[in-house]
Amino acid sequence: MASLFPLLFVGALIVGYVIYSRWRRISVSHVRGPPEGTLLYGNLPEMMMCEAAEMDFKWQEEYGGVVRIRAPFCEDRLLVSDPKALQYIHQSAGYRFCKAPGRVSLSGLLFGPGIIAVDGEVHKRQRRIMQPGFGTSESKAFVPIFFDHAKKMTSKWKDILADNKDQQAVFDLPGWISRAALDIIGEAAFDYHFGALDNSENELQKMYTNFVFDAFAVPTHSDILTWSIMDWLPGPILRGLLRSAPSPRLERRRNIRQMSTMVAKKLVTEKYNALVHGKPSKDIMSLLVKANASENPKKRLEDQEMWAQMNSIILAGQETTMSSMCWAFLELARHPEVQRRLRNEIRATEDRVCNRDLTAADFETMPYLGAVIKEVLRFHPVVYNSFRSAQFDEVLPLHKPIVTQDGRTITELPIPKGMQIISSVAAYHRNTEIFGEDAHTFNPTRWLDQTVKTPVSVGVYANLFTFVGGARSCIGWKFALLQMQTFVVELIGTFELSLKSPSQTIRREACFVMTPTVEGEQEKGTQLDLMVKMAEDR
Repeated sequence: MASLFPLLFVGALIVGYVIYSRWRRISVSHVRGPPEGTLLYGNLPEMMMCEAAEMDFKWQEEYGGVVRIRAPFCEDRLLVSDPKALQYIHQSAGYRFCKAPGRVSLSGLLFGPGIIAVDGEVHKRQRRIMQPGFGTSESKAFVPIFFDHAKKMTSKWKDILADNKDQQAVFDLPGWISRAALDIIGEAAFDYHFGALDNSENELQKMYTNFVFDAFAVPTHSDILTWSIMDWLPGPILRGLLRSAPSPRLERRRNIRQMSTMVAKKLVTEKYNALVHGKPSKDIMSLLVKANASENPKKRLEDQEMWAQMNSIILAGQETTMSSMCWAFLELARHPEVQRRLRNEIRATEDRVCNRDLTAADFETMPYLGAVIKEVLRFHPVVYNSFRSAQFDEVLPLHKPIVTQDGRTITELPIPKGMQIISSVAAYHRNTEIFGEDAHTFNPTRWLDQTVKTPVSVGVYANLFTFVGGARSCIGWKFALLQMQTFVVELIGTFELSLKSPSQTIRREACFVMTPTVEGEQEKGTQLDLMVKMAEDR
């Protein structure tokens, strides 16, 4: 018994220190929010076990742009959608708000030490080296590659339709688009041919299929508790657990990283050899290798960092682009009048340029295409929440004052070091003051009527927060946007899309990336079946 005393004493000191630290630090208990939930789980089950951002919308409407919610064991967190607070967190003080520790470790398990999983000076160094591969001119140069793969998918759809007596068929959009997206990333980013469109049994493609859903969807109460506890564990202990814990979900993530790293090692070696022999390519990885070679040796990316960038580009780029395009085609199927108007603009532009493939410059002359894309990104932001942790005591400025529990009206909010913040991309996009009283309605014309307000600069594109903003904004947003525009132009110019069944309910599944599933069939994973037929001739 005596031998246990030192351990009990140390344990009591740790518990006492935690209680004392929480007692003496800045409190946010006066911020309004939903009822506290249970001691063990707080409000997180309400938020994470429903459709993506469902509670974000409800709580924003009820409590305003800053909402206090409870995590397990009475830990306060803030759900933030106020534009001025978002600007401060992600732009003005971007590097003072790092990713939450548990998120960093999970990202590291999946991607390795790449740009998605690092912070601070390491992130600055990596972003500087990677930036040349994602510039405006570099992204525009990939549009012909985007069209090649969009046309290849279109051709395969035409063959399937030709074999059907009624000249129409149901297509599983996530399956088709994810394969095309993988092929595009392979060619544009690495000058590598995955061949996923030609072979649905491609090993890498099979590994990625339904990955996000399998790894993160339909969390249990124990999953929610585990993710919260991860933020309290020391980094080395947490990383060790993630590398070895016998969990099917973790095993899936480990296998994907292992397979993609094998491919990355081979490709990076090839790119370095090509550079040495004066035969570099124009793909993103070649540009990255070239930029890295020109850096001060002390600032260069290490091999593991280089491999991790490939993992980041493939996994993040493929999944987010696929989901965004699926939501675009779903809304076009739901709104035939929008689809017809867009098709008319596409065909008029093609006639004007004598039916050659459109370019990025042509996209800029198509206002309705731009309006549709913006509205899809607003209405269905696939990364619907962004998680940050304050590294210092801070004061959040507010665009719209909030009323506290005791009835005071405040225009800024002091928060303590360590405060975890959930930046709600989705809730900001439904702010009626910014996007109009019909913010909860899909309406592309809002972007043509110039009714969208810009009280504060928040994001990198159309002042949307889809690609976040500031130092940690999505480095590949121009690439993703042009890819999305290309596929919408090619498919809507060629086909007419409609709902498979008007009674079928599509869920916005919360998997950290918002992905479509069918109500009552969530166990099947990501799916979106649409009826497709050839569009009428001009």
